[in-house]
Amino acid sequence: MIRRPPAGQRSLFPLPPSALPAAPQAAAAEPASPPTPNAHTPQIEIFHGDNLPILATFADASFDLIYIDPPFNTGHTQARTRIRTERAEDGDRVGFQGRTYRTTVLGSSAFADRFDDYLRFLEPRLEQAHRLLASHGSLFLHLDYHEVHYAKVMLDGIFGRDSFINEIIWAYDYGARATKRWSPKHDNILWYAKDPGAYCFNYEQIDRIPYLAPALVGAEKAARGKTPTDTWWHTIVSPTGKERTGYPTQKPLGVLSRIVRVHSRPGDRLLDFFAGSGTFGEAGARLGRGVVLIDDNPEAIAVMRGRFAGLSTAFREAGVGRDEHA
Repeated sequence: MIRRPPAGQRSLFPLPPSALPAAPQAAAAEPASPPTPNAHTPQIEIFHGDNLPILATFADASFDLIYIDPPFNTGHTQARTRIRTERAEDGDRVGFQGRTYRTTVLGSSAFADRFDDYLRFLEPRLEQAHRLLASHGSLFLHLDYHEVHYAKVMLDGIFGRDSFINEIIWAYDYGARATKRWSPKHDNILWYAKDPGAYCFNYEQIDRIPYLAPALVGAEKAARGKTPTDTWWHTIVSPTGKERTGYPTQKPLGVLSRIVRVHSRPGDRLLDFFAGSGTFGEAGARLGRGVVLIDDNPEAIAVMRGRFAGLSTAFREAGVGRDEHA
């Protein structure tokens, strides 16, 4: 049950009924639960459409882990251009030791990261996330400084303040520097547990990182390394690396793999309803989880078709009853 203010007390985020899209009529009588993985079930299910009515068709408590990376409401257009470089005497770029390279533009992706009422957009989707989580499940909400403070207050109202476990800071050191303020070089990931007394946290699955001063801890500890804190240092997806898909807001596989390993178990069902390039899906599939991904951007669906080629994947068009299996 979603926690609401006492009678007579006004919600911090009032939402008129008209702001909530109606669930599909066919789902009203019998919600559809994501199936238990078996030999005939795709490991990755990808839905193309508005996430809110799609979420309304899933059964209560049908996912073990939910991660979402919604638009950050930066007010800007997010864009990335995909390029290929190759050695050429008449190239337009100069690289290491003065070698020249020719650049070929492969394509570009963009979307408008701008909402007039961001929290009114986000609240019903977070309420659905609470409903869909199993009793031992966790939600990870990935934002930045633009909206994370308001989102935390809202999640405290939906999950309860005791369900807030951590704010993870993903810190990176890449890109231009600000000249009139400290350069913002981190994202914020809020972790809420459905039940703060019983949630999945696989401590033994945490990857180890080097000590900053290994001489101070001795050879044995230095060799073993230490577990990370709530500040995760990890580079962004390299603009020229093999991991890069060209999608504007792609997140590193290393960051999402850590979340999947520590906060779920093999065979669990995972959900990302702002899927983007599908990194959470790849992390889950690599680690033996079943994953449901949702996005309404055709460019995101196209990127995921290429990314998951060869894997057990089902693409579903919301509202038209058409499935495609790969």
